[in-house]
Amino acid sequence: MSEQETGQGTYVTAGEEFVRDTRYISTRITKDGADGYPVEAGRYRLVAARACPWANRTLIVRRLLGLEDAISLGLCGPTHDADSWTFDLDPGGVDPVLRIPRLKDAYEKRFPGYPKGITVPAIVDERDGAVVTNDYAQMTLDFSTEWTDFHRDGAPALYPEHLRAEIDEINAAVFSEVNNGVYRCGFAGSQQAYDDAYARLFTQLDILDDRLASRRYLVGDTITEADVRLFTTLVRFDPVYHGHFKTNRNLLAQMPALWAYARDLFQTPGFGDTVDFTQIKQHYYLVHRDINPTGIVPDGPDLRGWRTAHHREQLGGRPFGDGTPPPPPRPSEVVPEGNGVPTDG
Repeated sequence: MSEQETGQGTYVTAGEEFVRDTRYISTRITKDGADGYPVEAGRYRLVAARACPWANRTLIVRRLLGLEDAISLGLCGPTHDADSWTFDLDPGGVDPVLRIPRLKDAYEKRFPGYPKGITVPAIVDERDGAVVTNDYAQMTLDFSTEWTDFHRDGAPALYPEHLRAEIDEINAAVFSEVNNGVYRCGFAGSQQAYDDAYARLFTQLDILDDRLASRRYLVGDTITEADVRLFTTLVRFDPVYHGHFKTNRNLLAQMPALWAYARDLFQTPGFGDTVDFTQIKQHYYLVHRDINPTGIVPDGPDLRGWRTAHHREQLGGRPFGDGTPPPPPRPSEVVPEGNGVPTDG
């Protein structure tokens, strides 16, 4: 989540288009420790929030690769104030490992007077409680390429070398036009800025819908990093973006290939079991008060369609390639009952 989304304040600048600040802490955790942070099991804590699409990526990749024992997980609540994401879900509002109530404390530990927004996901060094990185785009790639010694048996190849150029190309378009495109619609400060963003978003969604009509996954015949990045926007589209961000040409459920593709991924272990629809809606509708001043969180939409048959297996493909599905999430990381898709009806 960008620096411009860090409080219950102003997200829209009148007369201007939304421009995301993508300058993040570029420190990397690598096998060779070139930046001073070597890959080491049990040393780092991933701080995420189920509400945030950028953080949701890290939850999915960590699950798919089986890094739960190597990288611990701290979860912030779905809302935050103008100062920081907070550990509202933990007893006493304090992260049980880092012993801090606000993620800002970890940023300040390394960068006193840190001048930018306090964002999730972030990785914190448990040894000193200081933030290492909040570069969400690089983070998941490094999970795939630098943490291989700690991948589970049967972990899928999410960023295979022979497909990286194509994955990078798809990711660039998806980020610009879709992941960030919904925000450019929602945070547009003028009619022209909104109209332009809206046109670009649905142009790209139509391209993706056409691409996915004849292939099960975005790149190759297995799940890759590209699918993870698109999924976290798609799963929020009907519950949030369609209404809250005015991306309302049609629902995701009215785009045949994209809707079936999203359901296919949702029903794949490691994807849907990381999604907390309650927290997603609470975050957007409660935090963005200049867009939704009443703070009313909508009751809909009906989420049961996420469990309906998608028939994508008819297109072939193997979700995990030569690997295997991840085991069920550990009990401490299960989405609370009632916050996911209803199982009745």
